[in-house]
Amino acid sequence: MTFSSLPTEPQFRFPVLLSKYIRKLDFPLSVGFLILAGLAFIQQDQAVKSINFTLDALIGILPFLLLSVGLAAGLKATGADQIVARVFEGRPLQAIAMASLFGALSPFCSCGVIPIVAGLLAAGVPIAPVLAFCIASPIMDPQMFVLTAASLGMEFTIVKTVAAVGMGLMTGYTTLLISRSGALENALKPMAQPSCGSSACGAPSTSEAQIKWAFWQEKPRNLLFVQEAGKSAWFLGRWLAFAFLLESLMIAFLPGEMIATWLGDSSFFALPAAVILGVPAYLNGFAAIPLIRGLIDLGMSPATGLTFMLAGSVTSIPAAVAVWSLAKPKLFALYLFFAASGSFLSGLFYMLWLS
Repeated sequence: MTFSSLPTEPQFRFPVLLSKYIRKLDFPLSVGFLILAGLAFIQQDQAVKSINFTLDALIGILPFLLLSVGLAAGLKATGADQIVARVFEGRPLQAIAMASLFGALSPFCSCGVIPIVAGLLAAGVPIAPVLAFCIASPIMDPQMFVLTAASLGMEFTIVKTVAAVGMGLMTGYTTLLISRSGALENALKPMAQPSCGSSACGAPSTSEAQIKWAFWQEKPRNLLFVQEAGKSAWFLGRWLAFAFLLESLMIAFLPGEMIATWLGDSSFFALPAAVILGVPAYLNGFAAIPLIRGLIDLGMSPATGLTFMLAGSVTSIPAAVAVWSLAKPKLFALYLFFAASGSFLSGLFYMLWLS
């Protein structure tokens, strides 16, 4: 063999280019396609059943999906999402309560609050209400409320909302006590360059235009509404489709007896296991809704499902990275402690209330 017969450089680069292409693939769509392709090869009947189950579930939840998309887009178009920047004003005790309440009701994504939070912290706003907001915000928002109520019922949704506020209050007031002892001095990273810009995450600055409820009277706001509705529908639609696909597989292959044994009401380790598993197993707040519904149908306790959703929401990668971008290790560790303890206590109280 001569040197001229060796493979050329483009042939050597093919695996590198392939890996780069795979990394750019959309996770729920690409993984969902691979799952269906595998099912079609191994068990064709189940592939057809999973497709039908996913389509039926999407059609069933479509009215609620459209409502949540319109609500999120309307908040952006009117500028009403700017209200959240005002909840940190006032005395610390009042600010913590308002931050917890608005955190559970705000429409921001986990990283979308970071430009506002970074600016407030840089301006000297206390850590306690900010951390309360960071805990409560990923757990619940208007879209999550509507979709959770549609899949898991109004009782579960209200309990989850109350838990979000309660976890925010516990975090804020405990942090306030700790900070008064001086233990949280120099707990923040430099925030001159926030890691998540407002243009990337969709969080508005406080200097934007005034709130206009009749947004359809202005062409730029109409365009913003359409853009936000499209992004929200694409985001929710593909994640929910992926989640319904996983739910169909759980129903087909996951033994209900095992769920009832390990995560049922009678299991002592159910709630701690839900806290521990909530971190690595949590895909997405919206994707978790039908997954938890499927697990509850298989025998899991609603209290355990609540614990899993709470722990996973606060410690999911977007939420954790958002806090890590602002907090030094000791404050970040405190954030994780509040996430774990708050979700466990919320699940415990819900379990006692159901019994």
